[in-house]
Amino acid sequence: MNASDVLVIGLVAVSSLCLVWFFFGSRRPAARTEHRDGAQQVTVVVAGGYTPARIEAVAGVPLRIVFERRESGDCTGRVVFGDLRISRALPAHQQTIVDLGPLAAGHYGFSCAMNMIHGTLVVAPAPDGEPAPAPPTEQSAIKQGVVEVPDAAEVEAADAAAVRAEIADLSRRVTLGAVLTAPVLFAVMAHEVFSADWVPALLLNRWWQLALIAPVMFWTGWPVHRTGWLALRHRAADMNTLITLGTCAAFGYSLLVTLAPAAVPEDVREVYYEAVGVILTLILLGRLIETKAKAGTGEAIRALLGLQARTAHLERDGIEVEVDVADVAPGDVLMVRPGERIPVDGTVLDGSSAVDESMVTGESMPVTKRSWDEVIGATVNQTGSLRMRAERVGADTVLAQVVRLVQSAQASKAPIQRVADAASAVFVPVVMLIALGTFAVWYVAGPAPAFTLALVSAVSVLIIACPCALGLATPLSVMAGTGKGAQSGILIRSAEALETARGLDTIVLDKTGTLTVGAPTLTDIDPLPGQDPDQILRLAAAIEARSEHPLARAVVAAAHDRGLAASEVTGFASVTGRGIRGRVDGRDVLVGTRLLLTENGIDPAPLAPAADRLADEGKTAVLVAVDGAPAGVLAIADTLKPGAAEAVAALRAMGLEVHMLTGDNPRTAAAIARAVGIDHVRAEVLPEHKAEEIARLQAAGHRVGMVGDGINDAPALTQADIGLAIGTGTDVAIEAADITLISGALHGVVTAIALSKATMRNIRQNLFLALVYNGVGIPIAAGVLYPAFGWQLSPMIAGGAMAASSLSVVGNANRLGRYRPPAPAPAGLPHQGGQVAGRQPDQDGPVLTAPPARSAS
Repeated sequence: MNASDVLVIGLVAVSSLCLVWFFFGSRRPAARTEHRDGAQQVTVVVAGGYTPARIEAVAGVPLRIVFERRESGDCTGRVVFGDLRISRALPAHQQTIVDLGPLAAGHYGFSCAMNMIHGTLVVAPAPDGEPAPAPPTEQSAIKQGVVEVPDAAEVEAADAAAVRAEIADLSRRVTLGAVLTAPVLFAVMAHEVFSADWVPALLLNRWWQLALIAPVMFWTGWPVHRTGWLALRHRAADMNTLITLGTCAAFGYSLLVTLAPAAVPEDVREVYYEAVGVILTLILLGRLIETKAKAGTGEAIRALLGLQARTAHLERDGIEVEVDVADVAPGDVLMVRPGERIPVDGTVLDGSSAVDESMVTGESMPVTKRSWDEVIGATVNQTGSLRMRAERVGADTVLAQVVRLVQSAQASKAPIQRVADAASAVFVPVVMLIALGTFAVWYVAGPAPAFTLALVSAVSVLIIACPCALGLATPLSVMAGTGKGAQSGILIRSAEALETARGLDTIVLDKTGTLTVGAPTLTDIDPLPGQDPDQILRLAAAIEARSEHPLARAVVAAAHDRGLAASEVTGFASVTGRGIRGRVDGRDVLVGTRLLLTENGIDPAPLAPAADRLADEGKTAVLVAVDGAPAGVLAIADTLKPGAAEAVAALRAMGLEVHMLTGDNPRTAAAIARAVGIDHVRAEVLPEHKAEEIARLQAAGHRVGMVGDGINDAPALTQADIGLAIGTGTDVAIEAADITLISGALHGVVTAIALSKATMRNIRQNLFLALVYNGVGIPIAAGVLYPAFGWQLSPMIAGGAMAASSLSVVGNANRLGRYRPPAPAPAGLPHQGGQVAGRQPDQDGPVLTAPPARSAS
C-alpha cells in the first residue's frame, strides 16, 4: 500500500465520519411560534427543505403555519400532515396559510407529497396544565369552525395548473438535453464500442463535448441540482442529492481533464460528458413521465368535482332565473329539468322523477324521488321535472363532504408508510457512505486504471440508488385506493383504516337499518274463520292512528294504501307494554299482546298458532280482538335489505366470521340468522352493551369490524378495529366510523375489505419494486461482478435504472384505477343458522322483525 492509498483511505474515513455527524448529529433548536390575534403563527420557508424544520407550539391554542414556497417542481408542491390527515397544495413562489386549530400535546410530522423532505411540529402542554383538546382532523376542525373550509375546486385547479407548468418546463429541459446529448453519445458509442473511424473528430473533441454538455449540466439539470444542494444545506438528502453529487463528480473530473490534463496521470485522462448528459436527460425524462402518471392518481377527486352542476334554475318572484350554483342559498326554490344535474342538496317539493345517484352512492339503479324525498347535489335527474328546496349548499353538500373526506384520507399515512419513511431517512446517507467505501476499495485494490474504476463505480452507486421510488410506494397506492373507493360509494376516512381493514377476521352486524331497511311494514293479515281481513285492518288502523308506536304507523300506512276509510275513535287508552284499546264505530277494539287480551277476559288461544308461526318467520305478531272475541293477527316486519344475504355469503367466502348484535328477543334473532346465513347471534343486547360485546371479541383475539347505522351504534363503531357506518344512517354513526358506505348497501362492506386487500397488495408490490432495484443495483454498481466477469455498470445505465424504478412504482399504483370491486354473488340456499329451528322465510322476499315491544309473545 503506497502513500496515495493511505491518503485516500484516510480521506474516505474522515469524510464518512463527517457525513454521519452531518446527517445524524445535533440540530439547531426548534423555532418557536409567535402569538398574533389570539393564535400562534410561524412562517416556514420551502426551498429544498423546510426552514425551520422543527417548530415548537403550545397545546390548546389555534395554530397557523404560513408556508412560503420559493421554488417550483412537483416534489414540494404539497405539504402533508399525516397524523392530522391534512394536505395542502403549495403553489410555487407563493405563501400558503395552513390553519391547524388547537392541538393536543405531542409530535406531529409533516412532509412533502413525495416524503423526501420532512419537518416536525412539537406541541408542548399548556403552561396552566389545562387539558388540551384532541388533535382535530380537518373534518372535525371544519365543523368546529376552527379551520376555514378549503375550496376543493380551487385546490384541484391550483394542483392541475402546477402540474401543467411542471410538465411544460420538464418538456423543454428534456428536449434540449436530448438534442445536445445525442451527438456526443453517438460519437462516443461509435468510437469506443464499435471502433468506428468515420466519426467526425469534432464530436470527439473534449472542448466541443464540453460546449454541448455544459447547457445540459447547468440548465437541463438545474431543477435536480438546485433541490439537491438545498437539501444538503438543510442537513437532509434525497434523490436529487445523489444525482447532483454523482453528476457533479463526473462533470468536475471531466472539466479538470479538459482544462488541465497534465494535472492527472495520462492513463486516467477520460472524460464522462456523455454520461452526465445521458444521466440528467434520463432523470428529467423519467420525472416528466412520472409527473404525467402521478396526475392520474388524483383522477378520482377531479372526477367528483367534475360532477358539480355549474348553474341552477332559481324561482324568484314567480319567474325562473338561471344563476350560478354558487349563488344558491339555503331555502331557495329550484327547478330541475329532465337530464340536468341537481344543483345542491335539498328536498323535493313537487314532481316525480327517477334520479341517477350512481356517481355518489356507487349504486347503478336509478332511485324514484317524490315530494318530501331528499335529493343529492350532482346527481342526474332523468325522466321528470322536479321542484325542490335547497337545504345544503357549497361546502355543506354531500359531494363537498365526500371530496374533503377523500382528500383527508389521501393525506393520512398508513402504518406501513411510517416504516418506509424511517427507511428513507437513513437511506441516502447510507448510500453516500457506500459510494465512499466503493471508491476507496477500488482505488486501493482495483486493477489499472484504478482511479477511473473507482470513480465510475462510486458515481454509479450514487446514481442508481433511488429513494424516490421508496417514498412514492405507499402514498400513490393510498391515493388510488381511496379514490377508487369514493367512486364505488365507499368513503375511507384514513390510510390507517384502509390498511387495517385487510386484517379483519370478524364482522359484527347491527340489525335494524343495517341488515334490514329499518322501516316496519305490514306483511300479513291472518283472520279467524268468518272474519273479514279488510275489516280487521280498518278497525285496527283507526285505533292505531292515535298511537305513537312505530308499529302503529305500519298498520295505518297499510290501511291507507288499501283505501280503507278512517273512522272516529272514542275511549282510546294505551296500556304500556301491552297495546291499545278503544271504541270504533260502536265496536270495542283491542290491539296488542296476548297479555292484553287475557287481562280483558278474552282467550287468545285461537290466535296462538298463527302468532307463533309468524314469530318463527321473524315477524312481529299483533293480536286483534273485536267486541270481546279474538278476530285475527296482524304481522309486521322490517324487510331485509336487497343483497343482505348475498353480502353475508360473500363475507363468509372471504374467510370472515360474521356475528350479529340485536336488541330483539332470541326467537326473532334466530329468524334473522336463518334468513341471511349468520351463525353467531347475540340477542337482547342493550345499546350501551354493544361496545362491550365488541371488546369481548377483541379480548378473544379477533380483529373486529363493526357495521351499524344508529346513534346507539356509535360507541361500538369506535370500539371496533374498523367501524363501518351505513351512509343512510345518522350523522353520529358516520362521524364515529372509519369507513362510510354511502349507498347503505351491505355489499359495500365486501367491497371495502376487498379494496383494502387490493391496495395493500399494491403497496407491497411497490415496496418490492422500489427495493429490488436498490438491493440488486447497488451491489452491481459497486462492482461486485467485476472480479468474476469484468462487468462494470455504466453511470448511464444506472441513471436509466433509477428512472425505471420510479416509473414502475407509479405505473403499478395506477393499476388500482382499473380495479373492479367483486360483484355480488348468489346467497345460495337458506342458512340453518341461529340455533333455533323454524319455517324458513321465502328466499325471494325474506322479512325480519321490527322492535318487539308489542309482540304477541
